[in-house]
Amino acid sequence: MKTLMLTCISMLFCFCQLQAQTNSNYDSVLAKKLQADDYGMKSYILVMLKKGSAADTSKTTLATIFRGHMDNIKKLAAENKLVLAGPTGNNDKGYEGIFVFNTSNINEAKQWLSTDPAFQSKHLDAELYEWYGPAALQEIISLNQKITKKSF
Repeated sequence: MKTLMLTCISMLFCFCQLQAQTNSNYDSVLAKKLQADDYGMKSYILVMLKKGSAADTSKTTLATIFRGHMDNIKKLAAENKLVLAGPTGNNDKGYEGIFVFNTSNINEAKQWLSTDPAFQSKHLDAELYEWYGPAALQEIISLNQKITKKSF
């Protein structure tokens, strides 16, 4: 019985030690810059882009709308409002792509969406969700610029 109790106490001590360990690579300056919590995470708004209600439009008009959409994506990314964007594959939900906005405020994210010609013209619509993800996600765009050979 005494051995069992000592074993349990020893295991509990080891478990507590594992829980208390800190990451030896931790960069407090970077964590603060990215507004990371103790787990390296933060809150964002995840946007599921989906087909909108707009009627079919001429190819020329559609090309102009989606050129504006791409330009708006670049603008929002440059302002550190948009940290991730990309299209989805074919699916039965009508999803066209995703955005991850660098805010935890859904109304602010809706305001940023309203600057996009594809939303203004009703060619795209959106579902918005609060999302808790890696704070380092904010570094993806600058990293991706280093490996992008061609731009849209």
